[in-house]
Amino acid sequence: MNKTAITRAADLLWRTRRAESRIEALPPELRPTSLEDGYAIQEAMLDITGQPAVGWKIAATSAAGQKHIGVTEPLAGRLFRDFVLPDGARRPIARNHMRVAEAEFAFKMARDLPPRGRDYDQREVMDAVASMHLAIEIPDARYDVFDTIGAPSICADCAFHAWFVLGPEVKDWRGLDLSKQPVRAWKQDTVVAEGSGANALGDPRIALTWIANHLNKRGLALKAGEVITTGTCVKPVDVAAGDTVVMDYAALGKMSAGFD
Repeated sequence: MNKTAITRAADLLWRTRRAESRIEALPPELRPTSLEDGYAIQEAMLDITGQPAVGWKIAATSAAGQKHIGVTEPLAGRLFRDFVLPDGARRPIARNHMRVAEAEFAFKMARDLPPRGRDYDQREVMDAVASMHLAIEIPDARYDVFDTIGAPSICADCAFHAWFVLGPEVKDWRGLDLSKQPVRAWKQDTVVAEGSGANALGDPRIALTWIANHLNKRGLALKAGEVITTGTCVKPVDVAAGDTVVMDYAALGKMSAGFD
């Protein structure tokens, strides 16, 4: 794709997102056919949004998640400032197409991991982390039929990022085995999903290392202050108007999001 087509595709997707509307697909002349083009469209949004990117999400970090949207690998998506919400926030859900909430672990970076000629190992990545937080993602797609649209178009759509709820910082987390950390999702006082940190590529630390090296290969950096949410620990929870979802991370704490 040439630069003009990439910019036009980014503009269309961003306007669709801001309007909380949908399109069938990007027009053929603006539709990416490779992951490289999809990510290029995503990057072009940085000059269109009028707001800074504040981090990243990782989509499809489990086999079930990959099957659900028809991809074979994790995908990265930008998080934008105006789409970050505090713990306990409420959001209208009527115009959301996917209507699910996901329990995640998020990491805030203390320093940059700049691009270089070799991969980062997990120790290097974790040494660059400032804090770990509980998180809820409320994803959405800008396409009518999102599960067959294909990985390049999903990448162009910021890996279906919509809203992100940043929860409390977890103290003394570095010695924990996050792969075995239990997570429960409650809705109206009923447990509706159960899982663990292992659903995020086996461990949220592995997921964070994946995105550090994914960006490294693309000549990009994880940057100080950025927040990275590492993929859902439970099967995505269906939500509707009137619901409040509480994500329970056992001894690590709880957080919530509500829907109108």
